[in-house]
Amino acid sequence: MTLSQRHPWLRPVAVLAHRSRRRVRWLTCGAEWASYRSPADLPVRAHRHASLLLRRLDGADMALQHNKVVNLRLASARVDRLVIRPGETFSFNKVVGDCTRRKGYIEGMRLSDGAPVPGVGGGICQLANLLHWMFLHSPLTVLERSEHSFDPFPDHGRVLPWGVGCTIVYNYVDLVVRNDTATTFQLRTWVGERHLHGELRADRELPVSYAVEARGERFETGADGLVRRSNEIWRTVIDRRTGRPVAEELVRRNRAVVKYAAGHLVR
Repeated sequence: MTLSQRHPWLRPVAVLAHRSRRRVRWLTCGAEWASYRSPADLPVRAHRHASLLLRRLDGADMALQHNKVVNLRLASARVDRLVIRPGETFSFNKVVGDCTRRKGYIEGMRLSDGAPVPGVGGGICQLANLLHWMFLHSPLTVLERSEHSFDPFPDHGRVLPWGVGCTIVYNYVDLVVRNDTATTFQLRTWVGERHLHGELRADRELPVSYAVEARGERFETGADGLVRRSNEIWRTVIDRRTGRPVAEELVRRNRAVVKYAAGHLVR
């Protein structure tokens, strides 16, 4: 437990300190931040994904999910058509910015200690999740990514493996990737009728493709009575010409406290 968790009155001070450190880091780290938006699509679609906008989740107010769609429209418009050139770095928080009422954001679903609560700008983590999934299917280098410390909902309706999502808190909990390749990439993101859509486009064909999967999925009950879920996220690199795997890497080990009833556990 952190100091601000033990003493909640310290939280605003801690947030201010975190934000100040991040602003200094943005100015002094020497990164070339991606900011150009191309009006035309780059010719090659490297990866695409769509995630369902509305899911029935135990304990989650559906009104907050409908509000989330409003927030996702605003945030995805900030990301859409952004180009990440060779040597440039993408920061979710720098591109999307602070999601405030003044900018049109409303109360959507946020997670606090693994429980759904209302919060202005709530729901934009779904956009970060989609982007991270596409980045995993590319040669872009993930520099920062923070996951939820709880597993709040059962897998019913889940499309992506558990453990590939992101936590976003403006401006100090971020999703950051760097383009260490000679290829230029472009992000396309938009909200459709039922899904949040994303495409990662490129200026040339990539020589490899990627397969991402969860392995070693398990649930364990600790001495404290809490159920914890763990797995490993693995990525396989596949030669497009031959269709054969050429490399395999462990992306991340995940472990989190489960917040739903035991009857919903996936085994």
